[in-house]
Amino acid sequence: MQNELKNETLRWLKRIEEESRKIRANKANKDGKEFFENIKAYIDDTRYFLEKNDLIRAFECVVWAWAWLEIGLRIGLLDYS
Repeated sequence: MQNELKNETLRWLKRIEEESRKIRANKANKDGKEFFENIKAYIDDTRYFLEKNDLIRAFECVVWAWAWLEIGLRIGLLDYS
């Protein structure tokens, strides 16, 4: 079970790292930059918890990163560059 959770977390981490390189804060909205910084923080937290072998928190962080990314795109705080 632990290997499955770790592999799934790594898979989603790789995907969000790739996706976040294509995303930028919407320059028309000052909150976009802060929103994008939170996504990057969740990505960093995912790596941190993976290093500590805290797989549940790592998975939670990558899920939150995805949620923030999708919400940011939907409400116009983020754009594809």
